[in-house]
Amino acid sequence: MPIIVNLDVMMARRKMSLNELSEKVDLTLSNLSILKTGKAKAVRFSTLEAICRVLDCQPGDLLEFIPEKNDVRD
Repeated sequence: MPIIVNLDVMMARRKMSLNELSEKVDLTLSNLSILKTGKAKAVRFSTLEAICRVLDCQPGDLLEFIPEKNDVRD
């Protein structure tokens, strides 16, 4: 999948554990883990906003687009 989630990178920069982030954004550990591992199919803007607020970052710090090698566009 060409969308990479860098949640673990931002958490490390802020020295914050998954447990602490879970409490501060009011999400379950399992939902945050799914997002962190890149297995999420979608993310709500309200969730993204809460994570950005707690980690003091921008959405672009958490999400990255990397085109696949065989993705040819005109």
